[in-house]
Amino acid sequence: MNLFEKIFNYQIISRLEDSGTFMVTSHERAWLKTMLCHPAADEAFTPDTLGKLRAILQQDPVMDTSDHLIEKARSREKQVYHPLLRTLRRFITERSGIRLTYEIKRGRIHADQSGLPYKLEYSMVKREWYLLWYDFRHHMIMRTKLDKITSVTAEALQTMDADSIQVKIKNALDARKGEAVLEVVRDYNRELSRILYALSSFEKDVAYDTENDIYRVRVVILGDEMEYLLSKIRFLGKRVRVIEGDFMKRRMLESATKALARYGVSSVDEETEGVI
Repeated sequence: MNLFEKIFNYQIISRLEDSGTFMVTSHERAWLKTMLCHPAADEAFTPDTLGKLRAILQQDPVMDTSDHLIEKARSREKQVYHPLLRTLRRFITERSGIRLTYEIKRGRIHADQSGLPYKLEYSMVKREWYLLWYDFRHHMIMRTKLDKITSVTAEALQTMDADSIQVKIKNALDARKGEAVLEVVRDYNRELSRILYALSSFEKDVAYDTENDIYRVRVVILGDEMEYLLSKIRFLGKRVRVIEGDFMKRRMLESATKALARYGVSSVDEETEGVI
């Protein structure tokens, strides 16, 4: 492609973006058409949006698998999308108060609880959505499964009150955060993308030591994410090691010692300590 063709294509793409139009590839259309057949699509989109997308893709023959592919039996699927996500996301964006009814242990119900929604979280371990919200009655931060919420409605709230409460929630959550620093073993620098992908669900910062050719990943974690991060470190094996975070060092040493004990090894030798 010569220079004039590149300039012409760039001008066309820029005008399309300015008009609110964007281009999609055949693979993207095929993926979207397949996803719209999933049961969760009825809850993820409004009826108007869903109807418009299906009408646009109806005549598209790309990757039409309805006639020649049969899905075999499988275990029960746990839906990633939840019906309350769109409603709660709107309440959070508008800084609206909420009144919700939810179920707790032993089937007990807490009805008509007033609060302020703060954030939606997804647990990669349990594959469930949670709502972080501030309970006005007990003046505390709550974390409730979306599956346990039976009803939720909007409730009027002063903007100044919402701002002050959100600052209070943020400060409380920041106080619960911890950090751990993982060092990538230099022999595995080429696998940095794989290592970062394994840690993709965490807030992190990557630093590179040019003199020693070493990557260090600083991971920010909440208290309930500790075990999940440990499982990811075990999965990465000898590619990384914990250099900051005393609790995580002890847990990794403990799990390694127990694993070696199963094979009749009484202590961790120097080579194994280097792996940890």
